[in-house]
Amino acid sequence: MNDTLKTQSILAGYLFAIGATAIWSGNFIVARGLSDNIPPVSLAFFRWLVAVIVFAPFATRNLLQEWPIIKKHMAYFSITSFLGITIFNTLIYFAGHKTTAMNLSLIAITFPIFIIILSRILYKELLTVKKGIGITLVLIGVLFLITKGDMATLLNISFNIGDVWMLIASIIFAVYSLFLKNKPEGLSIKALQFATFILGLLFLFPFFLWEQTTVHQSFLNQTTIPAILYVGIFASLCAFVLWNNAIVVLGPSKAGMVYYTLPLFSGFLGYLFLNESVSMVHFYSMALIFSGIIATNYESKSQKVWNCNENNK
Repeated sequence: MNDTLKTQSILAGYLFAIGATAIWSGNFIVARGLSDNIPPVSLAFFRWLVAVIVFAPFATRNLLQEWPIIKKHMAYFSITSFLGITIFNTLIYFAGHKTTAMNLSLIAITFPIFIIILSRILYKELLTVKKGIGITLVLIGVLFLITKGDMATLLNISFNIGDVWMLIASIIFAVYSLFLKNKPEGLSIKALQFATFILGLLFLFPFFLWEQTTVHQSFLNQTTIPAILYVGIFASLCAFVLWNNAIVVLGPSKAGMVYYTLPLFSGFLGYLFLNESVSMVHFYSMALIFSGIIATNYESKSQKVWNCNENNK
């Protein structure tokens, strides 16, 4: 691959990651708003049911053609589906019932940190001083945004079971992203995604039945149905396809850094749809966050040559 094509591929990878993050920011807004309208497991179940139905016409052919690969690696698909589809998003919806929006945002952006830590432990990826500085800048920018410039606000945050669930969800999503990096050879993104959607939904079904027997609530109405369609089509299907492409092109660490922009997109959507104000704090935060992302992911020409030589050994 020549330098021009490589640059275009990397740019596409970042656009995939940014697109997925922007869509997921809308999912957080919708999910928090539904905490009193629909039980968490039911929301997750209908979300993935919609995703499977909508994706079927586009991915069934790939699934059938690549079924021998999927069957051969069924353990991989089962673990990946259970973590990324069944557990991760369901925990977020559980957390949304128990904790505040500030706490959810604060904990959600820890997931790329877990990616970097796990990448260091599992794949011996180098954690450089530059990467550490970049991570620090990003964290300061996000905290500055969440606290609206008043860091003393952090001293008043109290954590509850919802915070614990969100923290576990962040760790699980980091593991899920690392699994995607090692997807079986010869498998298309469509087949990978559709297989994990179906398996994740099947694993979620018993929990859905359990919730239906314990929670007697009518939750399908003119408010919840459009929200379910959004999280099912966009936050589930479109965002996950974009994210998986980003992981394949960039790797989990670099794609994970883009996820730090989640509060920026959430702030923009809040301004656009909820009439929330945008202040200079948002711009300062944006400057810090993007500076950190650039510092973490930038490689000089000499580093690129060295990395290329190392990879060719």
